[in-house]
Amino acid sequence: MHFVDAKGILTGNNGQVGMNIYRGCTHGCIYCDSRSKCYQFTHEFEDIEVKQNAPELLERALKSKRKKCMIGTGAMSDSYMHCEEQLGLTRRCLEIIYQYGFGLAIQTKSDRILRDIDLLDDINKATKCVVQMTLTTYDDELCKIIEPNVCNTKRRIEVLAKMQERGIPTIVWLCPILPFINDAEENIRSILEECARVGVKGIIDFGMGLTLREGDREYYYEALDKHFPGLKHKYINEYGNSYELPSPRAKELMALFHGFCNEHGMMSKPDDCFKYMSEFPEKYQQMSLFDI
Repeated sequence: MHFVDAKGILTGNNGQVGMNIYRGCTHGCIYCDSRSKCYQFTHEFEDIEVKQNAPELLERALKSKRKKCMIGTGAMSDSYMHCEEQLGLTRRCLEIIYQYGFGLAIQTKSDRILRDIDLLDDINKATKCVVQMTLTTYDDELCKIIEPNVCNTKRRIEVLAKMQERGIPTIVWLCPILPFINDAEENIRSILEECARVGVKGIIDFGMGLTLREGDREYYYEALDKHFPGLKHKYINEYGNSYELPSPRAKELMALFHGFCNEHGMMSKPDDCFKYMSEFPEKYQQMSLFDI
């Protein structure tokens, strides 16, 4: 990893404010879109860029914000990579979010988030905290292949259960679904049943498939050659250089997905989930007008 002094930390407006403390990732997921060339990485993806002044930038930004809002993090680079154990920048930023009365929507694949469950609980009690967890396969052996350097799905489900015990709402990203790899009905149903069991608020899926761009595609195809010999050629014949790669089973899997979520009272439309995660509680917003 290497350290930089960033010029800013927050992006977006009051309705959709996000931050990334790190750039790059060490989880090694074979499908990661963040590897795509459009994000213009000037360093190796695993050589994590650490915004060492992130807490100072965040405090300065939140001090100057008149209107409280939700702060999103973890979308581009996971907030709980291996380096967070020694650096603790994510926790420091969460402390600042709590201190200044803002809400939090945080996304991860890692059980390291449990280190900060006390702080997430404090934020949720004070305003609102939403924990997002990515789940792709219920098969532990397959998980080791497609997401090799992070805890498996069953452990992530344990994390969701612990959040539920604290009353912290959760959203699951059921994606990507890799054609001919994890697009089996049994896999989708097993994950959905666990989501219902642990009280997930909503599940995000964009059509039961995968997206590939330049940079990401090459890395993914190398992984296919290594772990699934012959499958790359099937992808090329089926999809060419398409950006969107829907599963051949997408229609029936989406029907299963929406039907299950409706039956169990979980949100299943991405827009509904995003709206929920971006909505700062009105009662706290009204109070915050008198804070300054």
